[in-house]
Amino acid sequence: MSERTLYVGTYTQKDSEGIYIYRFNTETGALRQDSVVAGFDNPSFLTLHPQGNILYAVNEDVEAGQVSSFAIDAATGGLTFLNTQPTHGTAPCHLVVEPGGGTLVVANYYSGNVAVYPLKADGSIGNPIQNIQHRGSGPNQERQEAAHAHSATMSPDGSRVYVADLGIDQVKIYRLANGRLVANDPDHVTVHAGGGPRHFDFHPNGRVAYIINELDLTVTVCAFDAGTGALTPIQTISTLPDGVTDKTGFSCADIHVSQDGRFVYGSNRGHDTLAIFSVDQDSGRLTAAGHASTRGNTPRNFTIDPSGAWVLAANQDSDDIGVFSRDADTGQLSPVGDMVWAPMAVCLLFGP
Repeated sequence: MSERTLYVGTYTQKDSEGIYIYRFNTETGALRQDSVVAGFDNPSFLTLHPQGNILYAVNEDVEAGQVSSFAIDAATGGLTFLNTQPTHGTAPCHLVVEPGGGTLVVANYYSGNVAVYPLKADGSIGNPIQNIQHRGSGPNQERQEAAHAHSATMSPDGSRVYVADLGIDQVKIYRLANGRLVANDPDHVTVHAGGGPRHFDFHPNGRVAYIINELDLTVTVCAFDAGTGALTPIQTISTLPDGVTDKTGFSCADIHVSQDGRFVYGSNRGHDTLAIFSVDQDSGRLTAAGHASTRGNTPRNFTIDPSGAWVLAANQDSDDIGVFSRDADTGQLSPVGDMVWAPMAVCLLFGP
C-alpha cells in the first residue's frame, strides 16, 4: 500500500485542536486521521520548506497574528514545534517560502500588510526584517474598505512574489532581492472593480496565470511575462453555472492548475462546488467544463495530489474532507468513499 501524509490546517473553534495529520492511500483514495498537533491557535494555512523537512503555519489571530515552524519527522510525518514569530499584523492567512529556502513571506488579511522573514539553518523563523503596508480601497464598502492581503505566491523561477489583495482589486508584484521584497516594475496588475482577488496560481507552461476573485465569483486569466514579471488580463470567466443569478452568501476561495496544465479548478463557497475549466493550450484561456459538489459546506482550500489522480476538498463549515478521483482526460471529478471528519478544515497540504 502506498500512503502519503496529509496535513490539515484548521480554525481552533468548535472541536478543532490544531493541525491534524492524516494518511492518504494513493491507490484507493482512502483517508484516515492519524494524530493532531494541539495547542496552537488557528493554524489555518500551511506550507512546506522546499527541502520538505519543515512545515510553516500562520496563526490567524485577529488581534495579533503569528507564524510558527515545525520540524517534520521523516519517518512518521509527525511535527515538532520549533518557534513562533509575530506577523506585525492581524489575521495572517497565507504564506510562502522561496525556492532557495531562505525567505518566508506572510500575508496579513485584516491589516493588509506583508511580513518578510529570514529562515535559519534549522528551518526556524528569524526575526521579521520587513513589513510592507498595502493601502487603498475598492467599491465594495463592506469588504474593500481597506487593503486586505490574501495570498502570497512565488513566480515559477522564484524571483518574484505575487500578493493578491482583495481590498484594492490588485495583485502586487515584488522582486525578491537579498531576502527582501522590492517593488517590481510593473508593481501590480489590477482586476475589474469589486472582483476581490484572493488566490493565485501559475500554469506550468510559465506563460499564463490565474487569479480567483472572491467577491464576484470569477477567474481572471492573465498572460505572464517571465522576463518583466508583468501580468496582462486577457479573460474573465464566472465560476458559477449559467443561470445562477442569486449569489447571496456565495464567494470564491482557492484555485489550482492541474499538473498537466489541461484544467483549472476553483472553489465556490455557498454554492459548495469545485468549478472545472478546460485550458486552451495556446492562449491559456478557460472554458467552463462543469462543477463537482464538494459534498459539504463552505469549501476553502483544496489540493490535487502529486500524481494528479486525486482531488481533496476541505469543507470548513461541515467539518469534513471530500475525496475525488480525477479523470485526466476530461478533468471531471468523481466522489470516492465517505466524507472524512476534519473539524473547521481550512487548508490541505501533502507532505514530502
